[in-house]
Formats: sequence, C-alpha cells, structure tokens
Amino acid sequence: MIRVRSPLQVLLVVLLPICALAVLPGCSTFSHKDHKVDPVKPRALPPPVARTDGAIYQAGQEMALFADLKARRVGDVLTIVLNEATTASKNAETKTAKTSAVTDTGPTIFGKSILTKGVPILDTTLSGSHAFDGVGTASQGNSFVGSLTVTVTEVESNGNLVVVGDKNLKLNQGDEFIHISGVVRPADVTTNNTVTSDKIADAHISYSGKGVIANANQMGWLTRFFNSVFSPF
Repeated sequence: MIRVRSPLQVLLVVLLPICALAVLPGCSTFSHKDHKVDPVKPRALPPPVARTDGAIYQAGQEMALFADLKARRVGDVLTIVLNEATTASKNAETKTAKTSAVTDTGPTIFGKSILTKGVPILDTTLSGSHAFDGVGTASQGNSFVGSLTVTVTEVESNGNLVVVGDKNLKLNQGDEFIHISGVVRPADVTTNNTVTSDKIADAHISYSGKGVIANANQMGWLTRFFNSVFSPF
C-alpha cells in the first residue's frame, strides 16, 4: 500500500530533526558547568637557599633600601588597573547604474522596408537598464573598568614578568568571573606596584558570569533555531 502524505506532514518530517539539533545547544541555557578557578602556581620556584648562621646578610632575603617595592620575582603580586575602551565603526556605500540601447533597421527592397499592415517587421529596438544601491553601517563599542591583583609566575630572561590572575565573585543573583594573563615590562610598573591593562603584552582578559542575569541575556532554543541557518524563513 502506498501512503500519500500531505505537504504539512512532509514539512514536519523535515523540520523535526532540525529542531532536535537546535534544542541540543539550547540546553546550555538551563544548565551551566561550575567555573572552577585553579590556584595560580609559579612555573618554577627558585630552590631554597641555605641559611648562614651568624651572618648579617642572608641570600634571598635582601632588601632594596633605595628602590620601590615593586614585583620583580616569581611569586610576587602586582595590581592590574583595567581601563579598556574600544570603539569601531565602518560605513560602506555602493551605487552602480548601467543603461544600454540597440536599434537595428531591417533591410529594404527597392528602397522600401518590408511592411505588414503598414508596420516594418524587421526593424528592431532593444533597451535595458540596471541599477544597484547598497548601504552598510556597522559600529561597536566596549568598556571595561576595574582592577585585579595578579601573581608573577615566571621571569623571562630579559626581565619581563609573566603574570596570571583570577577573580571569582559570588553575588546574590549569580557569579562573576574575571581572568587576566600576559607579559608585563618591569619599567611599566608604577611606584605603587600597579600597571595599566593597555601595557600588558599578549594580554588575555576575559569577563563572564552565570546566574539569573546571565540567563536573561541569552536566547532560548527556539529563538536560536529561527536565527540559525537551518531556519527556512
């Protein structure tokens, strides 16, 4: 027996698997993996130096009497002052126009055109025009202000400091996570042991969160489907 399906049934058969695929990524809207901040550990701590009994000077415990107290060794901490502000904009406009015309006069016999009911039948006239007008505008702006204290995990051969730091804030309506890592030049560290984020080389700065407010800013699975490439509309 051959069963004939209606167009609606065929459409449902095609869309149901696609909707199922769209539901899977949408499940992340309702469940989040716990963000576990790993403790910062220096890559290579210097070996402990044996104490010299009775000596005034102890190696590894020297004090710089005429220098600022700034991070310079593995395990030291310094404060990153976040002052990130980016603005980007782009405008594009394209206009094209083309007009063409062709006129072809048919042959004549004894100086007269071939007529049908008094109208020349071999005369041809063609004309056409094409026009395109496109406009595009894009703009984006971001701002991130704050501070975070990081730990020196490595001192490179040229003296630059490799720093890493995390901050985990547990609030009433959710959690906030901040991560910073990069390379700091000791000359950029101020006298109060701070450095601005725009002076960090190879900077990796991330800010994320989870909870009620974060969920409210995410699209549901059905909205994701209608905004995906699988949507037929």
